[in-house]
Amino acid sequence: MRLSSEDLAPHLEQKKELARLYTIHGAETLLALEAADRIRGAARAAGYTERETYTMETGFDHSTLLNGSRNQSLFAERKIVELRIPNGKPGVEGAKTIERYCAALGDDVLSLVTLPKLDRASMTSAWFTTLENAGVVVSADEVTRAQLPAWLQGRLALQAQRADRDALQFLVDRVEGNLVAAQQELRKLALLFPAGTLAFDMVKDAVLDVARYNIFGLSEAMLSGNVARFVRTLEGLRDEGEAPPLLLWSLTEEIRSLLKVKLGQSQGKPMAQLLRDARVWGPRQ
Repeated sequence: MRLSSEDLAPHLEQKKELARLYTIHGAETLLALEAADRIRGAARAAGYTERETYTMETGFDHSTLLNGSRNQSLFAERKIVELRIPNGKPGVEGAKTIERYCAALGDDVLSLVTLPKLDRASMTSAWFTTLENAGVVVSADEVTRAQLPAWLQGRLALQAQRADRDALQFLVDRVEGNLVAAQQELRKLALLFPAGTLAFDMVKDAVLDVARYNIFGLSEAMLSGNVARFVRTLEGLRDEGEAPPLLLWSLTEEIRSLLKVKLGQSQGKPMAQLLRDARVWGPRQ
């Protein structure tokens, strides 16, 4: 079963019995941490009182994971076994260990595997498929700029607050790309102001500029024609020391793609084909 991080809480509340294995992967650190905390909390409430943690990295003794999941004393409590794979690459031996581990899941052990954002090859690998078939996979996907307003309003609603349009736009501009800092700023607003609507001046005085900028955001701002965001992102990248040749290359590539698509359009070629030939995918379309 696959779930988004936002669907995990209702899933845990509705389930009478927890799955024996949960796997979390994705780019958003905050959402991944929250998902892991929710699973641990549900497990503790279900009687899993012990906890063991293993990190699969260079030099890892794979037998410790297999033995740790099996070894329980006569009076042992149910336990949580966590496996962390920081680079998302278990390797050949690690992949075999994961497959052996999943084949021997017990009722007294709840397993939690945490991974970073995975590439396509990892998502279709045998070891990841084994994890998916053995339990629940939770994706902590990136919250894009287009999704950020709704995400912020949803989080504000949890603390009985909401932001008016100007305040919300200000928040988006200040916390873009940094969800952990965004959550910290929202908690600050909960401490500073009562329940209700937050006006622009209230938010402006309280929120710091904690946005993180990247080259993809610069290209997105250019393609969408958002001059203010483009300038703000460019200045942010300059302040963070990003190399100008890299920025120039990125923007030049976008302009080449635009020219290629425009030329094909003038020749009457279908847009879907032009975008595919120019390797333009997703939001860039």
